[in-house]
Amino acid sequence: MQRPLGIALATLCGAAMAVQARVNGELGHQLHDGVAAATFSFGSGLVLLLLLVPTFPAGRRALGRIRTALRTGELRFWHLLGGTCGALFVAAQGLTVASLGVALFSVSVVGGQLASGLFVDRAGLGPAAAQPVTRRRLIGAGVALVAVTIAVADRVDSLSGIGLAAVAVVAGVAIAWQQAVNGRVREAARAALPAALVNFLAGTVALVLVAAVVVAVRGLPTTVPTAPWLYVGGPLGILFIAIAATVVRATGVLVFALGSVAGQLVGAVVLDLVAPAPGHQLAVNTVIGVGVALAAVAIGASGRPTPDEPARAGSDAHS
Repeated sequence: MQRPLGIALATLCGAAMAVQARVNGELGHQLHDGVAAATFSFGSGLVLLLLLVPTFPAGRRALGRIRTALRTGELRFWHLLGGTCGALFVAAQGLTVASLGVALFSVSVVGGQLASGLFVDRAGLGPAAAQPVTRRRLIGAGVALVAVTIAVADRVDSLSGIGLAAVAVVAGVAIAWQQAVNGRVREAARAALPAALVNFLAGTVALVLVAAVVVAVRGLPTTVPTAPWLYVGGPLGILFIAIAATVVRATGVLVFALGSVAGQLVGAVVLDLVAPAPGHQLAVNTVIGVGVALAAVAIGASGRPTPDEPARAGSDAHS
């Protein structure tokens, strides 16, 4: 896979994340329970994957390769836990988007995602070899953080707002780690959907456990929304996880994060323009922040590939 195609797909993933944030945020708002919204989103994605992956011989063979990779040590058990980070991210959507809006949630996630992406690439946690923290990558990440600061300047005006934005930042940190380990699982399976199945299984188990505690304390949600669009978060998550697990090998975690930043922020601006959450209006500084973030993507993703990238692209011919 060539890097320009990888960046384009990363941008598509980011747009899907923005739409998913709007959907899960509104579902959590109407249920008055962000954890319940996240559990449904992950659980519905798991059901779809359980119907798709084991049904076909290729899917069963891919799952067998994952088991073999665990036995041989190619994969560690913790590589299968990327879905727990996805669960945190989806729960953060349900808990914060109704209050913060899609744009502010997205730029807060971006800050955590970029900072974590630098570390994940340097440590070699993803399917690619460890990648150095070059000057261009540092500048790209730094400019993106400036974009986050500009975008949130007039939105976080209370301690509660700061706390919700911090939850979104932590979710962004988790997303970079999720992309890395899911890329490892995809590598072992040699297919994207079985890797997504492992992700959704881990995330659903984690959310069910948390939801059980919430239900024991607060009881079940008293309302069940009927609008069909509130229940597409799971399929959108499958799209994001499957593409990310495939693309991150060609781009590295940081460059993938930069591409998805562009999609997230542009998607968030469009959503806040055409379908804003009640009480949220798109601010001029948010639009400026998006422009700065797009410049950060161009800086961080440009330049020559690291020495191992041509080999990685060639080894992904089976994609």
